[in-house]
Amino acid sequence: MARALALAEQGLYTTTPNPRVGCVLVRDGVVIGEGFHERAGGPHAEVRAIADARARGHDARGATAYVTLEPCNHIGRTAACTEALVATGVARVVAAMEDPNPNAAHGRERLRGAGLTVDVGLMEREATALNCGFVKRMVHGRPWVRLKAASSLDGRTALADGESKWITGAEARRDGHRWRARACAIVTGIGTVRHDDPWFTVRDVATSRQPRRVVLDRHAETPPAAHVFEGEGALVVTAGGRNPLWPSQVEVVALPDADGRIDLVALMRELARREINEVHLEAGAGLNGAFLAGRLVDEIVLYLAPCLLGDPARGIAAFAGGLSRLADRIALEISTIEPVGADWRVTARVAGAAH
Repeated sequence: MARALALAEQGLYTTTPNPRVGCVLVRDGVVIGEGFHERAGGPHAEVRAIADARARGHDARGATAYVTLEPCNHIGRTAACTEALVATGVARVVAAMEDPNPNAAHGRERLRGAGLTVDVGLMEREATALNCGFVKRMVHGRPWVRLKAASSLDGRTALADGESKWITGAEARRDGHRWRARACAIVTGIGTVRHDDPWFTVRDVATSRQPRRVVLDRHAETPPAAHVFEGEGALVVTAGGRNPLWPSQVEVVALPDADGRIDLVALMRELARREINEVHLEAGAGLNGAFLAGRLVDEIVLYLAPCLLGDPARGIAAFAGGLSRLADRIALEISTIEPVGADWRVTARVAGAAH
């Protein structure tokens, strides 16, 4: 199963909106075929593993299939994987986790009904983590939100005038692009666009797919020549109408709340409707704070630079908003603390964030 998970990870940047899945076929203790799902519309991991076994000259009858997700049992962009396994004569299927997609579920029942032995739950935690966004969208109707920030050791992301290039080093910035690449959408705010004029594209990682760029712009004030509008894929979320000066390829959706601001909960539902699994939030303190206050952040990736910027009153924090009671603090569960070049990367789950 560990090998199947490693195979699944090869589709980290490409499978969206589908889950990342790997499969290994084993007979008599020997691996006879393996495969992973690369992109939507392409063959699933089980089908590729069966084809690989045939290409190696192996007969998969009587084999065990180790697959990171319960085989699908419906016809979508491709045929049902359950039928391929049954037709091939596989004797046993070991799945890491159940399929949370109600349209594709019940694969284990179909396989058991055909006489196969089916076990579910081996390395379930690792498989769920690999597909945290897909699971979140299927179970809760919204994407997994990963907030990325970079700061000095004393918590400043920039000087008072906004100067921030560069607090962290080149290695940390490249590492940040890997997190961008796995996301389905990069979300930012009008303040960041105005101040930095970013492209918000993946440049330091080889990928065949660029995430959707989503700008939250309450009053439709993003400059028409902003870099974020270049090419296809820009979506602007407003609380009102469209700016008539924006390029025609820019898509706009209005999601106002009762106070005339952007409804972030409605935004999550809209992104899920568009089959967005993972959101990479790369924004300023205000939007970061609003997402945290709304309990919409699932995970934080924080790069810490070995420097101090001093006086908090003369710097900018990563998160806006303050607490009146210590009991209201947002608890985190640290996942990893790793060096990245001269900097440190801390990844943490927001306590209570559900898959």
